[in-house]
Amino acid sequence: MATTNVLGTVYETLLCSPGMNEVVKIEVKMDRKAILLLNSVIEAGTHPNAESQQLLNLVPADSVTKLKEFADECLSKAGLKELSDKMKQLTGK
Repeated sequence: MATTNVLGTVYETLLCSPGMNEVVKIEVKMDRKAILLLNSVIEAGTHPNAESQQLLNLVPADSVTKLKEFADECLSKAGLKELSDKMKQLTGK
């Protein structure tokens, strides 16, 4: 529980850091499957329930891979890849 509170504080601090409100231009070309999956994942994350938990089990591995590549590309273009990797180390993922 304390770890969750600390991690939440770290995220809040990072989001308030200088430069985080700067606009980053990301040119996106995704197939419709990936866009739909992205939308579903965002919805599942904001309204978790038993049905949405099973979403990724139903999605083809190729679509999940494309979505992960898109997320990595967005992080790289925004200059946040290294920061994201360090945050994953904090969470143990």
